[in-house]
Amino acid sequence: AAQEEAIREVMGASKEGSRSATPFVNTRRSSLYYDEDGDLAHEFYEEMVVTKNGRKKSKLKRIQKNLIPQGIVKLDHPRIHVDFPSSSVRCEL
Repeated sequence: AAQEEAIREVMGASKEGSRSATPFVNTRRSSLYYDEDGDLAHEFYEEMVVTKNGRKKSKLKRIQKNLIPQGIVKLDHPRIHVDFPSSSVRCEL
């Protein structure tokens, strides 16, 4: 009973609605971004040609403006919440 109450407390469930909390997570925030062209990636770079002493040199400049986060993504398989106590996870084969 004490273990169940601790689980409810960690998962944010009230004592009345004890069965409403679940240790599983079905969505997460994506770390990907859309750029102005609609491309999806973690980081975007722009190639810049720099002329120094008459020599042309290419450099990559990281783009950090005008990026739109992908948002919430549904997971393929449910995962256990990070705040869920590992002592209460049981694996049965």
